[in-house]
Amino acid sequence: MKVRYHIRMNYTITGIGQDSHRFLKEGGEKPCIIGGVVFEDTPGMEADSDGDVFLHAICNAITSITHVPILGGKAIDMCKAGICNSTKYLETALEDLKGEIVHVALTLEGFKPRLQKRIDEMRANIASLLKIDVSSVGITVTSGDKLTAFGRGEGLMAYCVLSVNVEK
Repeated sequence: MKVRYHIRMNYTITGIGQDSHRFLKEGGEKPCIIGGVVFEDTPGMEADSDGDVFLHAICNAITSITHVPILGGKAIDMCKAGICNSTKYLETALEDLKGEIVHVALTLEGFKPRLQKRIDEMRANIASLLKIDVSSVGITVTSGDKLTAFGRGEGLMAYCVLSVNVEK
């Protein structure tokens, strides 16, 4: 008689995502939103949606784990239906994610806006959206020292590394 053992294994998988957008011209009505936080002193992003590069990078990191295209798929349909809020795209991406998010690391390159004083606000908002503790959200920012279009203030670029514990 063969004895079968069912062994449960927990392991961590990692997703990576990137997003970038060019700024709209000064004086537009569209606000600049980063990590769900509005930056009044900066023009919005050239995008069909609100152009939140942090939330888009997180969506892309989730897609790299689930293989379900959000920004290149579901978000397009949502935008056509008038849903242009990146928070809604992230909520949709999370529906397909199996496992527990244990950490998210985000980095942003851009000459403007000045983000350092609002990092804790962005961390808290992202933690709330992902339903994780704020200590599990890391954010770094750099001006880029004018070496790239982002460093020259033409737009923003963000990267995300997402760690998820899964059970098999």
